[in-house]
Amino acid sequence: MSRYRRRKLVNRLMEGLATVAALLALAVLAIVVVSVARRGAPALSWDFFSKGQALFGQPGGGIANALVGTVLLVALAIAMALPVGVLTAIYLTEFAPRRIAVPIQVVLDVLAGLPTIVIGIFVYALLVIGHTQSGLAGAFSLATIMLPLIARATQEVLLLVPSTLREAGLALGVRRWRTVLGVILPSSAGGILTGTMLAIARAAGETAPLLFTSSIFANTVQTDVTKALPNIPVLIFTYSEQADPALHEQAWAAALVLMAFVLLASLAAKGLLARSRRKLTG
Repeated sequence: MSRYRRRKLVNRLMEGLATVAALLALAVLAIVVVSVARRGAPALSWDFFSKGQALFGQPGGGIANALVGTVLLVALAIAMALPVGVLTAIYLTEFAPRRIAVPIQVVLDVLAGLPTIVIGIFVYALLVIGHTQSGLAGAFSLATIMLPLIARATQEVLLLVPSTLREAGLALGVRRWRTVLGVILPSSAGGILTGTMLAIARAAGETAPLLFTSSIFANTVQTDVTKALPNIPVLIFTYSEQADPALHEQAWAAALVLMAFVLLASLAAKGLLARSRRKLTG
């Protein structure tokens, strides 16, 4: 009887510690959100979203150029990382022997944990030195960050697909690659989209790689990807280093916009992941 009471007490203690830890995590998030919102909300206006950066020393201005540049950078990064990440996951899950799949998975895990500033220096040495900063170089650095996240998320979703679907396709005489394209991928499309959304949320706020690859830009809207594209993370970093309080306020407002985008992307990813799991296991 005493052993049962002790186990029950330990169980309640661990539940309490887990609850406290979860509440602390929520409290930290709430503090960050409230702090950024209080400092950035007063600067939000239509002009803030519709105008480009003001020249230093002049009042006003907005983040229209940075918004457009950030959208272009993320879109290019998705176009680079998504096909490679999905194909890598398909190869590891459906075709690669274990002796090859395990080392590739280790490489993906190491790449996912690599400091982003290291990726920025690598891309700087690869694409910027001897050339110039560009949107393509910035997008490539973001794609490098997104690639392991998309690949690993896609791989986990593919593993959730029931093996009976693969066996049914093979039993009908369908080639393996056609089974993958016609049956496996459509069944896991929601999970792939979830991994992509999480990767976007991770890459959209990265500053270090863009400081090396796309930070010397004009204060106008730029759509030429062969030149450095304005972007919100670098804009926040630049404004926060200035002495003008108005620029500090705009930096907080830009941080609020970026944080809202990341939160929405993360929530959308969670919803899509739950829907995909219900579809595959239901």
